Amino acid sequence: VQLQASGGGLVQAGGSLRLSCAASGRTFSNYVIGWFRQAPGKEREFVATVNWSGFSTVYADSVKGRFTISRDNAKNTVNLQMNNLKSEDTAVYYCAASSRTWTSSSYSQYDYWGQGTLVTVSS
Repeated sequence: VQLQASGGGLVQAGGSLRLSCAASGRTFSNYVIGWFRQAPGKEREFVATVNWSGFSTVYADSVKGRFTISRDNAKNTVNLQMNNLKSEDTAVYYCAASSRTWTSSSYSQYDYWGQGTLVTVSS
């Protein structure tokens, strides 16, 4: 499966952005989709993940209550709605697909990665 992340940009602290991950190739609904991010000089970290149906989601504590992950299998897309953004949310955001049946916060469980989209939050 090929993944294309989009929607990044520059936003002021307290603002919102909506990232999208568009998939093509194999049956999209077979995959768990996750979002990860990597800030300059830091390791990649888990943000959120959603199972095949969209009914099971997991969030990192740092984004819980501010970010919402959702998927539309008919459109082969997963969205990450990010509200009340903070300067520490600045990073390159990647979407990834896992062929496993369970959601995971570990990047090693994901088989396919998109190219990343940059989110910059100014304070």
